[in-house]
Formats: sequence, C-alpha cells, structure tokens
Amino acid sequence: MREAGPDPPPQGDAAHPKLSPGTPNVPLCQQEMPPLGENQPSPNFNQYVRDQGAMTDQLSRRQIREYQLYSRTSGKHVQVHGKRITATAEDGNKYAKLIVETDTFGSRVRIKGAESEKYICMSKRGKLIGKPNGKSKDCIFTEIVLENNYTAFQNARYEGWYMAFTRRGRPRRASRSRQNQREAHFIKRLYRGQLPFPNAERQQQFEFVGSSSPTRRSRRTRGPRT
Repeated sequence: MREAGPDPPPQGDAAHPKLSPGTPNVPLCQQEMPPLGENQPSPNFNQYVRDQGAMTDQLSRRQIREYQLYSRTSGKHVQVHGKRITATAEDGNKYAKLIVETDTFGSRVRIKGAESEKYICMSKRGKLIGKPNGKSKDCIFTEIVLENNYTAFQNARYEGWYMAFTRRGRPRRASRSRQNQREAHFIKRLYRGQLPFPNAERQQQFEFVGSSSPTRRSRRTRGPRT
C-alpha cells in the first residue's frame, strides 16, 4: 500500500475562487487600505487641559513669584497680618509682600504673606483667613485675567466665590462677590519696598562751587554797560 502523501494543489476554477457580482477584480497590492486611525476619534486636548488644571501637580517644579495685589476698590494693597486679611497696606509695606506658588501647570496658585508666612484661605462661610498650611483646596485660587486687564481670584473649593474687599479694605463675603464686580478686581504690582539712597555706602556731601572771576578774554567780549 502507498503512503498517504500531501494533497495536490487545486486546479481550474478551484484555484481561482469566483468573486461576488459587482466586486472589481483588483489585485490586493493595488487595493486602497483605510489609513490608520481614521475611525478613531481625535483626542480632546481642551478637556485634557481642564482636567489637568483641576488637579494638583506633584511632579513639575513649582514656580514662585513675588508681587503685591492692588485692590481696585480700596486703592490699597492686600496684606496678610497673621490670620487677618485686609486691603489697607501702602505700597512697599512688608505685610503686603506676597509669595505666589503655582499649584498646577495652569492658573491655580497659593498666596502666602512673606512676613507672616500665612496662606490666604477661604472658610466655608466665605470669609478670608490666614492659615499656616496652604495644602488644602480652600487655600488655592484660580487666576482669571479679565478683559479690563484686572485679575480676579476664584477659590478652587467654592466655585463662584471670589476674593473681594470693600472700600475700607475689609474682606467682603465671598458668597456675595461676583467676577464682574469692582470689589473682586486686582492689579499685580512688583514689590519694591523702601529703596535705598543711591550710593548710600559712599554718600558724600555736595558742595556748590562758585564761579571764578571773569578772564581777560571774557571781559573783552562783554558789551558796554548801559
């Protein structure tokens, strides 16, 4: 008996199966393949930025800035004097110097008084208070640059509540504050403090030197006295 070997290759119509009616007889190498990712939805980067901006960034290096906040209503600067937050400081006051730390790669920041080392936070009643630890969400504010070039600070925990001050520089209840109100508008100003006198270390007294007597040439050029 012969051993069973491999089946012979198909011949005739079996080697070339018939295509369904209406299918073009195009080689596979010439058929157009759909591009990769055509049916996949494009990523929404705006949503990604919003999601990441609402989370605390623990990896990136935090940026630290120093400036003053000028209140549009009181005409003074925001100061952190212990637990008390007011907008009654003059330009260059040591309690008006603020250290602003970034919380995310977006516009969320923590604001701390350089002299008192207390963070500006917001209580559940909408009152501004100073806390030694600013890691909680009620001590995080979102910077919003307005069309009039002022800046508003919205609390991260209590959405719709803004940092605001009255004309006397007292904190206004955050539940009554709105973004378009003057009480919630601020201008960032560089902290200069008391500038030292130029060349204070080598300060010298100025002496006024009188003019010398006129020379012969200057006498000749003078006109006759009347």
